[in-house]
Amino acid sequence: MRVVVEADGGSRGNPGPAGYGAVVRDAATGEVLAERYDSLGVATNNVAEYSGLIAGLAAAAELNAERVAVKMDSKLVIEQMSGRWQIKNAGLRPLAAEAAALVGKFVAVTYEWIPRERNKAADELANRAMDEAAGAPVRQAPVRAESPKSWAPPASLEEATRIILVRHGATPLTAQGRYSGRGDVPLTDEGEAQAMAAAGRVAGISRDIAAVLSSPLSRCMRTAELIAAEAGGVPVTVMDDLIECDFGQWEAKTFAEVQERWPDEMAAWLASTSVAPPGGESFQAVAKRVRGALASVLSAYPGKVVVLVSHVSPIKLILRDALAAGDAFLHRLFLDAAGVSTMDVWPDGNIAVRSVNETAHLR
Repeated sequence: MRVVVEADGGSRGNPGPAGYGAVVRDAATGEVLAERYDSLGVATNNVAEYSGLIAGLAAAAELNAERVAVKMDSKLVIEQMSGRWQIKNAGLRPLAAEAAALVGKFVAVTYEWIPRERNKAADELANRAMDEAAGAPVRQAPVRAESPKSWAPPASLEEATRIILVRHGATPLTAQGRYSGRGDVPLTDEGEAQAMAAAGRVAGISRDIAAVLSSPLSRCMRTAELIAAEAGGVPVTVMDDLIECDFGQWEAKTFAEVQERWPDEMAAWLASTSVAPPGGESFQAVAKRVRGALASVLSAYPGKVVVLVSHVSPIKLILRDALAAGDAFLHRLFLDAAGVSTMDVWPDGNIAVRSVNETAHLR
């Protein structure tokens, strides 16, 4: 489902009595699918605007939307959530972080500034919330942002969490170019050497590794063990959601073999991330669980350095989202065995991808 979220917020005094409003529409028809509005007590315009965005995104998530187009007349919110402007106001950072966490529930979110006259529906809801708060009992909307007074982010959240993504070393299927999903194939001797080289590269990025998290499959676990040993004996923790895509009937087949036997299914799979291989798992499903895994990591290790040892599909999907790239990215990016990618994630949702598929350590 594709939806449009129109959101707004206002304050009569800035700061003063404040409220927000949000409208969720079907992107194709313009039909209103949900409305959210509520008062916030005393707050600023910017806090109210962010609260409207949060309410709209939460409503879109409740509707199981996959792609969201956010439209607001707040230049500040649009530019900050797009990553083009820094969030200098400490009071807005936790609200931006909450919005960013909701963004992770969707396949894609875009942001567009619109003139106030094109945002009348959300503006009217925000004013209704303020009017009701001033003279009548406030309507309790299904989704309500907390008052900013309740927010007190730990100082550690001011630092970025560094995520080091490592693909496992080579297996017998790697050199043959075969789909390797849930089959538990071990590393080859070459793969062991590659994993050790990757461990050296990871240690070169940081000597202060807080955690090494791995897919449960042995090719990743062995790679993770070598990285953890190089990092000073950090324990390896299994994270089931980092497992590779289930390729179903295509497991251990080459691209050519699949194309010959399942030409229509292959064409559909290449055209849409919602399509799964016969008996397998779609990239859309993989993306959902990987986003959840990444959110858990960011929550558990704020401001730390964490290594995720995984497979081609999960790593590509993480990088696709981080770079705000389209689905074509998944079929154009090549990830080498034991390749290393690095990105920093800030609590306000900003992301900096520092490297993709480093392989110099393998030469």
